Amino acid sequence: MADQEPVTSPDQHKPDNRRAAQIAGTISIIVLLLLTIGNHEGHVEDIFLVGFAALIAAILILDSVLRRNGLR
Repeated sequence: MADQEPVTSPDQHKPDNRRAAQIAGTISIIVLLLLTIGNHEGHVEDIFLVGFAALIAAILILDSVLRRNGLR
């Protein structure tokens, strides 16, 4: 049974949903930044929201740069 399966490389088994991940990351950034708008007095949560949005943006940019250079 196992001898009938074709030999493939591990890259062929990875799903390629890069576009969906980019869209989800962008939507997440927008939602996090929209959450800073509100009637709250303390701005500690704003720092965390902007920080997480910046972290997601950095990950998306790093992924784009690595893929463009062929390193990922």
